[in-house]
Amino acid sequence: MEKTSAALWRRIDERYNMIGSECGNCGRAYFPQRIICRKCGRKSVMKEKMLSGNGEIYSYSRIRVPPDDFKDAAPYTVGVIKLDEGPMVEGHIIENGKEIEIGRRVRTVFRKLRVDGDEGLIHYHFKFEPV
Repeated sequence: MEKTSAALWRRIDERYNMIGSECGNCGRAYFPQRIICRKCGRKSVMKEKMLSGNGEIYSYSRIRVPPDDFKDAAPYTVGVIKLDEGPMVEGHIIENGKEIEIGRRVRTVFRKLRVDGDEGLIHYHFKFEPV
C-alpha cells in the first residue's frame, strides 16, 4: 500500500512536538534544534531535548492588515515567547478571553495555521494560549 504525502508528513516528530536541543557542556537549550551550541562552538555536545512549551509573553503585536494568506484571521496577535527552558520563539497567540500582556504565562497548543485554497494542504503550527 502506497503512503500518501500527508501520512509521511505527519510522521515527522518535530512538526507535532517542541523538540529542541541542549548543549551537554553549558546546558543552553535551543529551538529549533541546532547541531552546534552558539556559546561552546566546536566543543558542543548537542542532544535532543523535549521542551515543555510553557513560557511567558516577551513581546507581542496586534496584526490588523495581514498578508493575503492570513486575511481571514485578522485581526490576530503574534508574539515572541520566552520558553521556560530559555529559547525565544515566535508564534500566534490565541485569544481565549484572557488579557494578552507582557509577562503573561502561556502554553503551547497545536492548531491549524492556514489552508492552501479550497481543497489544498492544511498547514498546522504551534500557537500559544494564555493561561
